[in-house]
Amino acid sequence: MIWLIVLLFILIILRIPIAFALGFVSILGIVLSNTDLLINVPRNIFNGVDNFTLVAVPLFILAGEIMTKGGISQRLINFSKTIVGPLPGGLAMVVVLASIFFSALTGTAIAAAAAIGGMMIPAMNKEGYDRRFSASLVATSATIGPIIPPSIVLILYGVIASVSIGDLFIAGVMPGVLMGVGLMIYSFIIGKKYNYRSSSRRSTLKEVLTGAKDAVLALIMPVIIIGGIVSGIFTATESGVIAVFYAIIIGMFVYKEITYKDFLPILLATAKTTSAIIFLIGSASLFIWFLSFNQIPNQLIEVLGGVSENPILLLLIINIVLLLAGTFIDTISAVSIFTPLFLPLVVGAGIDPIHFGIILAVNLSIGMVTPPLGVCLFVTSSIAKISVPKMLKFLFPQVGILIVVLLIITYLPDVVLFPVELFE
Repeated sequence: MIWLIVLLFILIILRIPIAFALGFVSILGIVLSNTDLLINVPRNIFNGVDNFTLVAVPLFILAGEIMTKGGISQRLINFSKTIVGPLPGGLAMVVVLASIFFSALTGTAIAAAAAIGGMMIPAMNKEGYDRRFSASLVATSATIGPIIPPSIVLILYGVIASVSIGDLFIAGVMPGVLMGVGLMIYSFIIGKKYNYRSSSRRSTLKEVLTGAKDAVLALIMPVIIIGGIVSGIFTATESGVIAVFYAIIIGMFVYKEITYKDFLPILLATAKTTSAIIFLIGSASLFIWFLSFNQIPNQLIEVLGGVSENPILLLLIINIVLLLAGTFIDTISAVSIFTPLFLPLVVGAGIDPIHFGIILAVNLSIGMVTPPLGVCLFVTSSIAKISVPKMLKFLFPQVGILIVVLLIITYLPDVVLFPVELFE
């Protein structure tokens, strides 16, 4: 039955939508093995989406849409400027810092790339920054989105792998910070090399406090979400409701940049994104059942032989596969495909599923800035009005930094798991 997995990837390469490819391969496998099992198709699709935890997906998407349109981005950028703006490569460091803050609100890379890029790329151009550097940095900084909580990717992984979403959120903080620190160091080096400096004057304490005052209401939201989950006040799903109400209050009544007329396009965008994800989860659920019924993970273990018993080699192989797959499969789809394939292997090798979930998320986030798919690259290249190939000179070192972080969290699991154990 492994040939069906090969067929799946052929369909993906042929640009068949992932949800249809998963469903087709699963149903074809069932027909070829036992047509009586077709009765399980609608049942497994329904069971896959009949999960209370999945309610968090549209809620966080909705909260992110409201935050994006509620004037949050500009306030986060202004606050970031007061912290690192005067340093060499200051505006570039602002991009990274603002992306970290923004990721803690939306949990998606594309939203961060569009919101931060739309404001910062023109500003960096005025300051004399190379367009290639600006566009590539905004794209790579946006990859922090699926790692810093709340994260749609980690929610989906938690549902599929049946692990605590709260633990995944906590585990994602340190890797996200490491990615941001690595990119900020690179920005500082580039700023020194090309003499990119916005101002020689450091921000005064009053300016920092003013910037913090404007941004603090936005920055409180992830604290409320993580704090509430860790303390047991509410679940990850319930935290999505809190996030939506908080975003509405801040956007409408505090910042006053959202009106009732804005809600229809916000709700339509949320519904469009959510429906695509839920449809994919239904197809993925059928695919997972098909894999389990035919014991395909066990067949993979047999194919890999002794490698499946060696955590170091197994994680190396998985990282290579995920990095390659991320270049042509979108993040949400890849989580649906690779979680059921690899999870039995990593658990059998004694690897913590929380640790593996973060490895998976970081790998697939890097895929969002690697050609040919690299959706974040296309977002920022269109804003900067340059082609993706022209960005490669600066893109490769940045991706290299992200891969170094990936290796750190892969082979130093305490970096990921220590915060989880600390809050238990």
